[in-house]
Amino acid sequence: MSVTDETRLLREAARAFVAREIAPHVEEWERAGEVPRELHRRAAAAGLLGLDFPEEVGGQGGTFEHAMVLTEEILLGGGSSGVCAALLTHGISIPHIVAAGDPRQIDRFVRPTLAGEKIGALAVTEPGGGSNVAALTTSARREGDHHFVVNGAKTYITSGVRADFLTTAVRTGGAAHDGVSLLVIEKETPGVTVSRRLDKMGWLCSDTAELSFADVRVPVENLVGEEGTGFVQIMRHFESERLGMAVQAYATAQRCVDLTLAWTSERGLTDKQVVRHKLAEMARQTVVAREYVRAVARRWEAGEADRADVAMAKNTAVSACEFVVHEAVQLHGGLGFMRGVEVERHYRDARVLGIGGGANEVLNDLIAKRLLRGR
Repeated sequence: MSVTDETRLLREAARAFVAREIAPHVEEWERAGEVPRELHRRAAAAGLLGLDFPEEVGGQGGTFEHAMVLTEEILLGGGSSGVCAALLTHGISIPHIVAAGDPRQIDRFVRPTLAGEKIGALAVTEPGGGSNVAALTTSARREGDHHFVVNGAKTYITSGVRADFLTTAVRTGGAAHDGVSLLVIEKETPGVTVSRRLDKMGWLCSDTAELSFADVRVPVENLVGEEGTGFVQIMRHFESERLGMAVQAYATAQRCVDLTLAWTSERGLTDKQVVRHKLAEMARQTVVAREYVRAVARRWEAGEADRADVAMAKNTAVSACEFVVHEAVQLHGGLGFMRGVEVERHYRDARVLGIGGGANEVLNDLIAKRLLRGR
């Protein structure tokens, strides 16, 4: 990642914001089960929301590199990947709307979201079919010229409790991929219900919901892109989500290296060779993951990396993170097992990184398909 005056200033601004608005409050938000809506407004006022979205839709006009800087600073400054999931949920809820380019949808959903006034969620996963987009059953039946009627359920929806609108994968056609469409469903529409607020192992400050739709009437004008293109739209934006989670993984690892180095030094443990070697291996895996993800991100933004490259980057960072958080808790001893200790939170939060955005096994299959292509 190139070090420029712009990125340096962004890093400093993000670091100050995290120190002031995030780090002192994480434990409180963990207990509450969500971050406050005001945090979105404050982040927008500080110029930190929509860093990689175009200015013409209300963003900051930066690049994915700028978004990476913010994620890194949230974690390095004492935040968490749960905070990232909650505060930066716009990164998965509005890219499809932006890409489709409907001015009305942009004015109604994108601009207010990037101003911190609305919260969006992406609703794809279903209770019966997991994340298999091609198998989803939530239906959107056309009723006349003006409405779809939606019935079905979604689960594991990040920010689903707080969300004002849901970018929702629905079936408008047959059973194949081309039967899937995207609809923006406003939360206050009659028939939309938060069935359950889900309790989780980690990401406690990121609200997660199970949602149900019962005869929900959605205006046809809320269709994102052309009907039947939902599967392609979702696949197109998976790569940025996966890279974002890879950044969370290596930044979490770096934070745990820093915390563990400080702890073991204070306790006089670094005179033991086994401790020094553990620290060295934690640092080595973290640096390798960080440099590799950054390199793939640069290539991806330039259009030179494919989904297999992104899959390798995510799985590499997740593997490093899982190793580092384990060793961090071990080297903290009994303290590392206590709730309220930061490495314990990172240990729990890290577990979802190998599941969300495409499980390790799913991504390994993408990698294998490229390796075996043509054989």
